[in-house]
Amino acid sequence: MSTETTKPNEKKRKAVLAGITLAFIAAGVAYAAYYEIVLSKVQETDNAYVGGNLVNISSQVTGNVTEIRADETQMVQAGAPLIRLDAADADVALAQADAKLGAAVRQQRQRFADVAQYDAVIVQRKLQLKNAEDDLARRKPLAADHTVSGEEVDHARQAVEDARAAIAVAVKQEEAAKASISGVNLAQHPAVQAAKADYVQAWLAARRNTILAPVSGYVAKRSVQIGARATPGTSLMAVVPLDQLWVDANFKESELKNIRVGQPAKVEADMYGSKVEFHGRVVGLSAGTGSAFSLLPAQNASGNWIKVVQRLPVRIALDAKELKEHPLRIGLSTTVSVDISKTDGPVLGAAMPSTPVYTTEALTQPLQQAATAADAIIARNL
Repeated sequence: MSTETTKPNEKKRKAVLAGITLAFIAAGVAYAAYYEIVLSKVQETDNAYVGGNLVNISSQVTGNVTEIRADETQMVQAGAPLIRLDAADADVALAQADAKLGAAVRQQRQRFADVAQYDAVIVQRKLQLKNAEDDLARRKPLAADHTVSGEEVDHARQAVEDARAAIAVAVKQEEAAKASISGVNLAQHPAVQAAKADYVQAWLAARRNTILAPVSGYVAKRSVQIGARATPGTSLMAVVPLDQLWVDANFKESELKNIRVGQPAKVEADMYGSKVEFHGRVVGLSAGTGSAFSLLPAQNASGNWIKVVQRLPVRIALDAKELKEHPLRIGLSTTVSVDISKTDGPVLGAAMPSTPVYTTEALTQPLQQAATAADAIIARNL
């Protein structure tokens, strides 16, 4: 190979290497600029999952299941009947409460009548006292001229004392009778009101044999079966309101420096991929890490301690309109990007609001109907 051929190739190789070097430098500068302008203003994690309210449905009374009106994956509206229990026991208890309320009213009627009876007894005792006093007054002059014996006068005097004592006993009995009824009429007597409250309780128990949905949502985790014995507090199924979802993004503790409440966030769910983007905002940071709130917290005071980077859940509220268009499910995996360009927001969440966060009217009972039915029973027995 000649020297003339080698020199042009050498120059060409140097030019190519220089171009590659410049390209790498330009790429590095571009990445540095992109990092400074974009990446440094965004905190991202793929350790994020959809969360939501899991409303457990349980019975308020004991009974055997006779109907199941909703199953897994089905949509239910708030107030819709989900489960019905056998109402036989509740009906019997309601009839017993009805009878006890009537008996209480009649018992108090007797006590009110006893007061009038004791008034009549006092009048009678006063007449007996007057007769005894008149009898004693007639015998005293006769005893002076020995027409009657002194023993008869003593008997007459003793009869007066007995009549006075009988009046005192009758007065005390009247006071005792009045003490149990004074200040109230028969319908407002505490004993009647207690029996009325028992009736209302039995009336509520009879209505609660139908278990209603407290919120609108989709049925999940149904464990109840026909014929099973439902007891208060035992979970029968759950209702998940899919319009009340959020995302818990678990950021590393080293990534939390610039995260603030109120910062905008973008969420991509693996269910929809990058074609669908949800928008939200940071509403709060958890009060502790996942390991601190676990069933068995880590004991870092042991001798074989190894430092593990902790993660803290950051709550991301989602746009309700976007959730309606592209429904999510509890537990789905997501990727969250938080815009941390503005760090003037608070680090801790807002204080408890003055209004309830969640409410339901589905479980409200028309107690006025029960009170009206109880008043009708009282009126029948007055």
